[in-house]
Amino acid sequence: MDQLYLSLWYPNFRVDALPAALEKVMEQFAAAGGSSRVAAATVYPISWNESPIWQRVYRSEADDEETTPRAVVSAAMETPHDDYAWEFELVWDLWIPEQSGGFDTMWRQEPRTVRVVAFGPQFDEGAYETNGHIRVDFGLDTPFLYEDMELDQDAVARVRQNVQRLVDFTQGISKSGGISTRLLWSESGESLARRLIDRLQQVN
Repeated sequence: MDQLYLSLWYPNFRVDALPAALEKVMEQFAAAGGSSRVAAATVYPISWNESPIWQRVYRSEADDEETTPRAVVSAAMETPHDDYAWEFELVWDLWIPEQSGGFDTMWRQEPRTVRVVAFGPQFDEGAYETNGHIRVDFGLDTPFLYEDMELDQDAVARVRQNVQRLVDFTQGISKSGGISTRLLWSESGESLARRLIDRLQQVN
């Protein structure tokens, strides 16, 4: 298991350009099958060691207009600072295995949290240089590999659907996000693409 990230860098980066860039990322997330509503938002000053100075969790029954990316980003970034970071939580459904009463594996879709983080240029001593101006945290890479289970043809189909959402999201940002550079990476440094190819080649 490994943490999976997508880092995005933009040309001529300015903190006042972050709101529009964040909205575009979240739009592409929705287009790739994710939620079009923001579940939570948090603002951190100076570094991750500091306590949040602003935080809001949106109820599932909250008004749709209140939870749109534009509304939430506008509220969280009302007074942007170069040494702030902004974290937004969204949800998408991915296929996960579930053991039934017998030995058969059933598959169901389960909500998984994705975090979109924007870095001010002075936050955490210029963390954007290695993390991206915007970083998307997908959580563990397990739904895209399931390395600890034996994959049959049905499981392969489910994993491929999960991977396709990841691909659609990444490609959508590349085409319309106005980015200069992107990097899909994991904490271990291993290539997800390489591991995925190796994994699917194990299936006849």
